[in-house]
Amino acid sequence: MFDPLEVQQLKIQDWAKADRPREKLMQKGSAVLTDTELLGILIGSGTNRVSAVNLAQLILKHYDNNLDLLAKCSVKELQRFKGIGEAKAITIVSAIELGRRRTGQDIPPRPRFYDSGSVYHFIKPNLLDKAIEEFWVILINRANFLIKKQFISSGGLTATSADPKVIFKAALDHQTAGIILVHNHPSGNPEPSAKDIALTKKLIDGGKLLDIAVVDHIIVAGRAYFSFADEKLLFNPASSSSSVVREAST
Repeated sequence: MFDPLEVQQLKIQDWAKADRPREKLMQKGSAVLTDTELLGILIGSGTNRVSAVNLAQLILKHYDNNLDLLAKCSVKELQRFKGIGEAKAITIVSAIELGRRRTGQDIPPRPRFYDSGSVYHFIKPNLLDKAIEEFWVILINRANFLIKKQFISSGGLTATSADPKVIFKAALDHQTAGIILVHNHPSGNPEPSAKDIALTKKLIDGGKLLDIAVVDHIIVAGRAYFSFADEKLLFNPASSSSSVVREAST
């Protein structure tokens, strides 16, 4: 059995917080961690003599710091290292297998939104023929590629409430550059109400403080829709005048 270093090592909880792998991952993201630190997180805990990171260092050294060689290890092989029991070995093998499967998958293309029509056709399956109002937000990056679409709230036949705190929390959690607001009008009339206009202005003002752009607000009403961006109402939503309702092409 491979025995880790004989000298007494500091436990990870005795390290400075900035050096602890878990805290570093939470603060800076997984990309900044070394292979040793990532493996140490999987191992979780070390022995009385060495920390999980020191144990990870020993394992990687045995395999010439080559992740491809480590990936060929079985559960039994990993258990030869003192401090690696069956549960830890299974965790390591499972993590490696997930990474292997991910590299073998085709990455589906993310939608990119060029205009209000592309937004309408993307969100239409979620809102078409709904009997009550629903509010959704589409999170996008600076190039208008989809990050995520997220349901925000539902209401009655004529109105739904959308909490700006919920919307901007979703945007901040996903490091979003812009958002597209979407809700439906079950009545079939896509014209924005006074509440729709006031909410849009409120969200535009809030987005400016957070450097998150409100790119559009789409109102879906069956086969028709209304776009605040197309009607140039995003800079001054209160100036709604001769608006145009668009019939969506099939």
